[in-house]
Amino acid sequence: MAQDAAQRPVGDLAIGVDIGGTKVAAGIVDEQGAVVARARADTPDRSVRPKVVEDTIVGVVNELLQQAPGRIAAVGIGAAGFVAADRATIVFAPHLSWRQEPLRDRLSALIEPPIFIDNDANAAIWAEGKFGAARGETSAMMITLGTGIGGGILMNGEVIRGRFGIAGEFGHMQVVPAGHRCECGNRGCWEQYASGNALVREARSLVAANSPLARDLYERVQGDASQLTGPLVTEVAKAGDRTAIELLAEVGDWLGVGLANLAAAFDPGAFVIGGGVSAAGDLLIEPARAAFRRQLTGRGFRPEARIVRAELGNEAGMIGAADLARASVLGG
Repeated sequence: MAQDAAQRPVGDLAIGVDIGGTKVAAGIVDEQGAVVARARADTPDRSVRPKVVEDTIVGVVNELLQQAPGRIAAVGIGAAGFVAADRATIVFAPHLSWRQEPLRDRLSALIEPPIFIDNDANAAIWAEGKFGAARGETSAMMITLGTGIGGGILMNGEVIRGRFGIAGEFGHMQVVPAGHRCECGNRGCWEQYASGNALVREARSLVAANSPLARDLYERVQGDASQLTGPLVTEVAKAGDRTAIELLAEVGDWLGVGLANLAAAFDPGAFVIGGGVSAAGDLLIEPARAAFRRQLTGRGFRPEARIVRAELGNEAGMIGAADLARASVLGG
């Protein structure tokens, strides 16, 4: 059982945990945003009970606590889901089994340092604003492209969470009426067209049809479309395969359309693109920039936000969660 908060040790480091659809990644983070130790585990299947996911989190956190005894000020959890305004409850997680889950209380009973909960993209934009690609920007937005799409908003140097705590769920904006069914229950959500799942879906459809345009992809998986992954499509694209490049460009086009809509609503100075799909670099970012310019309201007569790849990579959520947790305990 965890100690009372007044008895808990306060150190100079924090642990950040990034919970995605496929992995739980954790790290010890110092005050400069550097990750000094790491741990990782696979995310349990969404069909399992929430406790199994929570036990996985506890496992990676305890592994790291053993490496820095007495020096961990707090543990920050960046979750891919809707986090309530109390920052203690996961209201809904499309890719996990959490529904009104009192995550902070459950973890606090098992983990020694204080627990801080936030959406993973909120954590990521905080990290990129303080340590990464959005340094110097008072207003910026984070778009994380992974299994789905997450979003974070930084305005006037503060993370904007909304009245109920769940602002920034851009992936579930409808961009295609009656489009692809989304795991959230609606149709035509942005993440059905500009995410890792969208990339894999389109690649698999070509391979399953034995399209001559997808010969390289077909051979890489020996005709088994189920073996195709986003990283594999990106690898093939980087090797020069025209179809894989086209698939990434299509995702980039949809990304740019959504960014133009967000620019009309929020007018940020920068969009920071993170998540696993951002590993494609300019194969994704350049088509997004082009589509953004084509779709931007008032194009040619207004300043354009920068569209940049996240500097902190897949660790932005982890770093941000740790830094927000540290600030919640120590201030700053």
